[in-house]
Formats: sequence, structure tokens, C-alpha cells
Amino acid sequence: MTDFPPGFLWGASTAPHQIEGNNLNSDFWANEGRVPGMERSGDACDSYHRYREDMQLLADAGLNTYRFGIEWARIEPEPGLISRAELAHYRRMIDTAYELGITPFVTLHHFTNPRWFAEQGGWTAPGAIDRFRSYVEAATGILDGVEWVATMNEPNMLAMMTGMAVFMQQAQENGEGWQSPTVDTDGPRPALPAPSPEIGRIFVEAHHAVRDIVRERTGAKVGWTVANRAFETRPGGEEKRRELEYIWEDLYLEGSRGDDFVGVQSYSAQWVNADGIEPYPAHPDNTLVGTAYRPDALGIAVRHTAEVTGGVPIVVTENGIATHDDTRRIAYTGEALRHLGLAMADGIDVRGYLHWSLLDNYEWGHWEPTFGLIEVDRETFVRTPKPSLGWLGSVARENAQALTASR
Repeated sequence: MTDFPPGFLWGASTAPHQIEGNNLNSDFWANEGRVPGMERSGDACDSYHRYREDMQLLADAGLNTYRFGIEWARIEPEPGLISRAELAHYRRMIDTAYELGITPFVTLHHFTNPRWFAEQGGWTAPGAIDRFRSYVEAATGILDGVEWVATMNEPNMLAMMTGMAVFMQQAQENGEGWQSPTVDTDGPRPALPAPSPEIGRIFVEAHHAVRDIVRERTGAKVGWTVANRAFETRPGGEEKRRELEYIWEDLYLEGSRGDDFVGVQSYSAQWVNADGIEPYPAHPDNTLVGTAYRPDALGIAVRHTAEVTGGVPIVVTENGIATHDDTRRIAYTGEALRHLGLAMADGIDVRGYLHWSLLDNYEWGHWEPTFGLIEVDRETFVRTPKPSLGWLGSVARENAQALTASR
């Protein structure tokens, strides 16, 4: 057995656009239904209204932390127009978490932007960082008592998605369908563009611009989360791996030096050869999003993150598997936690593990991939906890995980 330290965060994560429903003022909503092959989020999981039920299920299972997001497009539906009602809504979510004995872990930006922000040029437009700073100044007014705040979710993926907007416009003009940034099973398609370092540096600057605002106004621990690809190297691929690691991860991990924590988000691993990243080979064990079944990726990710950041404390803010087989979810998570425990035994400072995701939700243009610990009926919104929720809750209650491999 490995014993996790006292105060370890055990929980699950969500993103507002994926679960709330009817995020009408966001740039992502504006594209839904207009791009061939892209499903609509619609009511999503109706968590905007059912957040208490979701938190209650999490708490009843034995988990102690819920990572959820504040939706900028709701807070600021028009430039400079701040919705006090929406701020109050998210404050009620924070208060509900504390009422149920849950630590709220708040993300200020999770991929989506206000529609007006995108129409004005988005993150590459002049004044974009000032706009983000103004939003964060408004949002911090409701964060009193919150201990953990992530400024942005996966800025490396966001940089790729920002560049992908042009890529997808060209694809639409050529009559091609939607290409989800998180789903690799869309059929034959060109490779997604790597995140541009120039765009990536905009996000590093944006993160640094609001980091001290959050600290000064809330006293929270502040960081951001990074999508970890857990690269492994074929013979002769060492130089290419270093090049790709900087573009995909290290630029952003270096940007977290000086943070109170960095979020590791790990799902699978990929091989790099002298020519670049190898596509995931077809295999019966591949997940519903086309990635390889690699629970050991979490150990690779936290070790690499600790090395690049110089030991910034880590919270695993996302780790999970897209599968319809919940026994496989339990096996994957158990093995991932085993590798996490081994990394911690080697001295890596990890403060928590938040599973992705609490709910089966909208996977950025698709409904088929299911990551949740809880099933959601999309017609009635009835929540049905899966065995994996109870299993993870039992691990949390014991604050320990067996180091024998789960099969």
C-alpha cells in the first residue's frame, strides 16, 4: 500500500461548457450546429441548475474536492457588462461545496470565450490580455475563502485550438467536417496543428497578468493546468522529442515556475521518433477517443512536470479514460494511481488527484465518449452513479491505494 499525505485532495473535475447547458454567449456555442459533424451541447447535463445534486453525489461517495469552472461568457455577456446575477450563481456553487464538506477548486477559464471576445479577434487581438484581466478582477470578487484557483485550463491545448480556428475555417471551405481537438477517432483527417509558441507566449503572459490579482484578492493557491502528452522516445528520436516537448508542454510548464501549484492532466502516452509524433496505432484496447490504453502515462507526466518546473507542487487536475466499460475505468484508474504513488515515493510533491470527469458530458463536439463517474440521462437528466464513483470514494476514505497492478 501507499499512504497519501494528510489533506490530500480526492475528487473529480468538470468544465462549465461541457456540463452546464445553454451557454448561449460563448464562442463554442456559436459554432455548434454550423460545422458538419459537430453535435450541439444544448442542455448538456443541466448542471447549471443541478449542481447541488452533483456535489451531493460526489460527497456521498467519500470524495472531498470538486473542480468546476466559472464561465466568462456568462459573467461578461457584452464587453464591460458584468452580470451580478451570474457572479451570485457561482458564489452559491462555492457555498454549496463548503456546506457539503467539499473543497471547491475553481477554474477561471476552460477553453471557451465570450462570443464578442472571439469576434474582436480573440486572444491574438490587441488588448486581449487586458480584457482577460478585467474579467478576472470581477470574478475574484466571489472567491473569498476559495483555497485553489486555476487561471486557465490547458493553455497548450488552447493555443492549438486558437490556431485551429484558421485550420477549421479552411476545412469548412473545403467541405470537410468537424475535427474535435480531443477526439482522435473522427476518421481519416489531416494532423492537428501543433500549438504555436507565439500564441503560447500570449497565454503565459495572460496567466502571469492575473496570477497576483488572484493571490492578493483571495489568498488562494494559484496555478494553471497543462495537458501532458507523456512522450516516450524511439531510438534516434531524442532531439525531435525535446523540440516537441517544448512546443507542447515545456513552454507552459516553465510558465508555471513561481506558481503555488501546477495541474497535471494526463490520459495517455505517445511515442516520438526522428520524424515526429507517431499516431496512435489501431488496437482493440484503444479508448473511445482513439488514444492508447496507458494508465502509466500519469507517472511519466508528473515526473516530467516536476523536472521542468523545478518542483512546483503538483495537483493531478485531470486523469481518466473514455470507455463504456466501467470495470475498465476502475482498472485504468487503479493502475494510474499506482504509478502516481510510485512517483510520490520518489519524492515528487503531489497534493491531490481529481478524476476526469464527474459526469458523462459533452466532449467538444461529441456525445459518444464517456469519461464520467456518473451516467447522465440526456432526456431526463437523471444521474446514475457508476461503480467507479464508489470505488474511488473508498480509496479516498482510506487515503491509500494498493500498489499491486489492477487488471
